[in-house]
Parts: sequence; structure tokens; C-alpha cells
Amino acid sequence: MKKATVLSILALTAVGALALTGCSSGSSAGTASKGDEVTGLTGTIGAKDFSEQYILAYLTSGLLNAHGAKTDANTQVVGSANVRAALESDDFMGYWEYTGTSWITYNNNTAPVQGEEAQFAATKEVDAANGIAWLDPAPLNNTYAFAIRSDKAKELGVTSLSDIAKLPVADQTFCIESEFSTRDDGWPGLKAAYGLDVPDSNVALLDTGVIYTATEKGDDCNFGEVFQTDGRITALDLTVMKDDKEFFPVYQGAFTLKQTTLDEYPGIAEVMALMSDKLTTEEMQKLNALADVDGDDPEDIANEWLTEQGLI
Repeated sequence: MKKATVLSILALTAVGALALTGCSSGSSAGTASKGDEVTGLTGTIGAKDFSEQYILAYLTSGLLNAHGAKTDANTQVVGSANVRAALESDDFMGYWEYTGTSWITYNNNTAPVQGEEAQFAATKEVDAANGIAWLDPAPLNNTYAFAIRSDKAKELGVTSLSDIAKLPVADQTFCIESEFSTRDDGWPGLKAAYGLDVPDSNVALLDTGVIYTATEKGDDCNFGEVFQTDGRITALDLTVMKDDKEFFPVYQGAFTLKQTTLDEYPGIAEVMALMSDKLTTEEMQKLNALADVDGDDPEDIANEWLTEQGLI
């Protein structure tokens, strides 16, 4: 989600090298043909550096290959901006992106559009000017949220972010990641929107993965910054606080690709539509839990799910 910097350029020089060492063949899921809508399509499906994106990349490659394509998946590029740059330079044929990320980070808007459908329409329109097409989105919304262990939520009587602001300051303790601490759609804006007035000593800066376990333990904080589709929310019995003022942008997921690629292979949209509407927030939580809680391989998770859904 970070803005593109010189790192984008450096990352692109590594993409070619990673193609040999960091890519899956992506073909194991596509051995049983389900159609020929995208015959002739080749390329690499990109992913950001976390489990949900790995799973989505393998799902996409496997599904497209079952319909005639010959694609692979690259899960080695770090950072949203670098993955986006790889798409723009044609190192990646496509990848899954989130509406809030494109709207705020790539297109430099400071305020989200209220409403899921409105945010998607606005993002699709602004990216069309960049030559990037958004296919119909999945229902999943991987937005920011704050969670607390369920027993503590009952003890404090909190269900929403507005409730947190009413607590004694001693109970308003937070675990957040460093990027979130400075984002317009992160900690500064959240404090202003909900009237949170807590000292810096009440805020612990932790790595993303550590936040979940720290929140479950409750020593460093009561409230941890999480992503809504993360499987650890359910596994650790955490309760997500309702964003009752709708501060956080919608981060609805959709497959993005160059418009020129879609024009040449319009069947991509038809094939992806077979899968996208099945990927709800709850379904992604389950798939992500298989990777982040159970330790299963993302490619195996994708292949098994595609098979169970009758898509390959």
C-alpha cells in the first residue's frame, strides 16, 4: 500500500530474475480442461507479499489454465507499489488489487468514496484512464479494522469504534503497524474521526503478524489493527469492532489487468466471473486461515478449493 518510490524501479529489475526462481508453473490446477475461452493467453499472475494474495494468484492461474491459458504465479515481489509497477510494465499479466489501495495510494485521493459500489465504480473509472481494467469484483472486503479478544469485548461492553472512545483512557490501548500509524486512512485520521485522545504510550507499533497474537494475549493492547479477511480473527476468537462512522475505505478485491490484454482476450472476464462471486469475506477468512493458522501451502489451498468448487 505504500506509494511508488525508487524501490519500484529496483523491484522491476528483479522480476525477470525471480521468474525462474519464484514462480510456480501454475499448471497443476489446470490439467483438466473446462473450456477454451482464453486459449493463447500467456503470462504471469502477480501477488503482493501476504497469504491472501498468494492464494488469489494461484486461484487465478489455475482457473485460467483450465480454460486454455498457460500462466504461472509469481509470489516473490514485495510491496503493493512494486506489484502495480510490474503490471504497468507488462512483467505481470494481472493481479488482484483492492479498491481503497488504488483509489488512495496509486491515484492520490485523500478521502474514500462512501459505499462499496460507488467506491468500485470510481476506482474503475479513474484507473481506466491509466489503461488498467478492473473486472467485476469479489464480495470480499479486506479493509482495516480493530479487533479485541471476545471475552474482553464483553467485559468492556464494546461493539463499535465509537464505544472505544467512551472508555477510560487506561483501557484505550492499541497495537498498530508502522505504515498504518502515518496513513491518511490510518491512525491519524481514525483518531480525528472518533475523537480518540490517547497518549503515545498507549500505542504499540508492531509487525502485522505479531499484532494478532499480541491482541489475543492482551498484554500490549486491548485493540489490535487487523485486516477483515484475515483467518486469524476467527482462530484467535477475536471480535471486530464495527466501523460505525464508516471511516475506513472499502478494500474490495478484484482482478486487474491491462485494458489491451482484456481487449485481446475478452474471455478472461467470463472465466474470472465463474470464481469471483464465490470469494466472500468469510470464504477468504477460511482460506487465509488454512495458510496463516494451519500452515498449508497457498498453491495447495488454491488447487483444492478450485476442485471442491468444480472449477477445475
